[in-house]
Amino acid sequence: MSGIEAFRYDGKRALVVGGATGMGAAAAQTVGNLGGEVVVMDYAPVEFPVAEAIKVDLRDRGAIDAALEQVSGPVHAVFSAAGVADGTPGLMRINFIAHRHIIERLINEGRLARGGAVCMISSVAGIGWEPQLPTLLEFLATPDYEAADAWVQAHEGTDSYGFSKQVMNCYVAYQAFPFLKKGVRINAICPGPTDTPLARANAETWLTFGQDYRDATGSPTLTANQMGDVMAFLNSDAASGISGVNLLVDVGHVMSSLVGSWEPGQQMIKFLMGRS
Repeated sequence: MSGIEAFRYDGKRALVVGGATGMGAAAAQTVGNLGGEVVVMDYAPVEFPVAEAIKVDLRDRGAIDAALEQVSGPVHAVFSAAGVADGTPGLMRINFIAHRHIIERLINEGRLARGGAVCMISSVAGIGWEPQLPTLLEFLATPDYEAADAWVQAHEGTDSYGFSKQVMNCYVAYQAFPFLKKGVRINAICPGPTDTPLARANAETWLTFGQDYRDATGSPTLTANQMGDVMAFLNSDAASGISGVNLLVDVGHVMSSLVGSWEPGQQMIKFLMGRS
């Protein structure tokens, strides 16, 4: 498939986990507008038209498995969009463990088959994961939902937003090869500060981050629709050559800081790249 048709989702079913609000909702609506059949799983109600809305608590494996049983037929694209902020009980289960369980169950059952794709929502907070590789791989070696949750409970400081995003970035890189052997691509976006309900609830920290860069470049705060469009692209046939990528969507803030063309950001980069 080539040309404009490669961007479309005609004849495809997309599962959006955490698609009721924010970036997930934006991705769901973009995919629907591109011809896809959209199924949304979320704890919150879905207030826009979709093929099916399934309520699920990602902190409960039984509820997740029951929700997956309600998804009929094959799934061609998975959008892992659910996420919560620090201080939320069960954060790692919601932000990562449940997503891994859903993705791997769909692949292992052949329901997300050759030609399928996964896009996760990570964060700028997840960059600099590479120095933590031994710890991240130890966690990813846990075989299932319960073992992953037990590992987190046994390792202080890992039930956190930053760790969940570092793990996600590592997972995307690690699974690029084994998933592609089964014909499935996996990528993630790493958004900069984005105007979503979750970000507004943590506005003092999340939406003020990088404000000096946005002021200097005349860039507005990013929107959920911008993220949804990038996610829809990554899971489309138009991105068929892209896998294992954690894509920064931050209007250049991190890269400009890394090389020093945006000097005020260099301290931030040193922190993100060198944290223990």
